[in-house]
Amino acid sequence: MNFITALENAFAANKNPENAFAMAKYMKNNFPFFGIKTEERRRIFKEIWKENKQEVAANARQIALSLYSKQEREFHYCAIEILIKELKGNYNLEDIQLIEKLILTNSWWDSVDTIAKYILGEYLLEFPLETKNTLERFSKSENMWLNRSAILFQLNYKQKTNSDFLFSECLKQTHSKEFFIQKAIGWALREYAKSNPEAVKQFVANNNLKPLSKKEALKNICCP
Repeated sequence: MNFITALENAFAANKNPENAFAMAKYMKNNFPFFGIKTEERRRIFKEIWKENKQEVAANARQIALSLYSKQEREFHYCAIEILIKELKGNYNLEDIQLIEKLILTNSWWDSVDTIAKYILGEYLLEFPLETKNTLERFSKSENMWLNRSAILFQLNYKQKTNSDFLFSECLKQTHSKEFFIQKAIGWALREYAKSNPEAVKQFVANNNLKPLSKKEALKNICCP
């Protein structure tokens, strides 16, 4: 594909080994990087995207999966950004399989959180009847990143947040010893507190959350 080839060439031409080392270290050396910082990476990416707009629009899912199969982390970020833009308002029912695959592939907090908030969250807004089954499957999974996604998918919902789903997912994972799960519970509750602080205060008061979850949930709420 012209788009992918052009992107590969541009990233290779702009690699920065010093930045790459630092970026990989920050991500616990889970992935190699070209060392292109976010602002510059997006500039290069958007320029090539614009030049290949029709190709990307017609093949968004295939292109995203191809990019996600590559080693360098910058490609993964581009894949996610393509899907956020191209699929919004255009999801298919079966796209939940694609979303789950992305969550389970190259998993780390930076990719999973973005997918949960902007892709899984948007998909479930378009197919709300799929929410219950999706959350049940994700929350029962032994994969921590699927568990985290089930907690975080409503981060962008604000007043549209379904508190029953939010509180239920938090309670399902309340005994987890995983840092990323405890942090997700607190983050999701803190975000909902912007719309309904009293509900969050009551939930925290009535349930035995881990200290980290409780601290994060109440961070921006003044409690007596």
